Amino acid sequence: MSVRSIKLISKLPLGDALSQCWREAIAEFLGTFILIFTGTGAVMVNSITDGAVSHLGICFVFGATVSAVIYSIGHLSGAHINPAVTLAFWVGGFFPKQRVLPYILAQSLGAIAASATLRLTLGPIGNLGATVPLGGNWLQSFVVEIIITFILMFVILGAAVDSRAHKSFAGLTIGLTVTFLAIFMGPVSGASMNPARSLGPALISGVWQHHWIYWLAPIIGAGLAVLVYRPLFLER
Repeated sequence: MSVRSIKLISKLPLGDALSQCWREAIAEFLGTFILIFTGTGAVMVNSITDGAVSHLGICFVFGATVSAVIYSIGHLSGAHINPAVTLAFWVGGFFPKQRVLPYILAQSLGAIAASATLRLTLGPIGNLGATVPLGGNWLQSFVVEIIITFILMFVILGAAVDSRAHKSFAGLTIGLTVTFLAIFMGPVSGASMNPARSLGPALISGVWQHHWIYWLAPIIGAGLAVLVYRPLFLER
């Protein structure tokens, strides 16, 4: 690619935004890659080893990884690692709109890259951890994903955004929240709470059953959390 081509791309809306936050976008790519590689990787290894990791183990891996990523890149990009969180921050006025698309693109590509790596490394095991509704009950999973994403976003706002929060514990609090939500609702909907988490495995495995749920429901749930938390609890 020529220098002129790079300059032309940088003048496009997305190119201009990326040029201003490319370091943050790389951090989001890496953070999401780590989350999907470890989390869905645990699902696949559990399938390979006939349950050696266990459901509880998988939930712990997801939660612990979220905590680790928050502490490692939170100071770089905010560690959204979730398109629904990024959109909710924007809706709430906590995040500039010009960074929304670069963040979501980076998160999605990170998830896809992680799933592709797992496919090459472990093979087509366990649908690569793709999220699907229990028994095909899309309405049940839709409601569940809205509620658990609402809870997750509510905790994020209280632990990491509110000026009165003890933010040094935010990573641990958010990671534990992911863990307990996954423990009791994982068997029902997959407890995605994250469109990128569902996109990577779905794209690489080809399992698209009711995939729209895992975009629409988390976005609704996270948005509702902002609408509830902001007027009631956030200091002006």
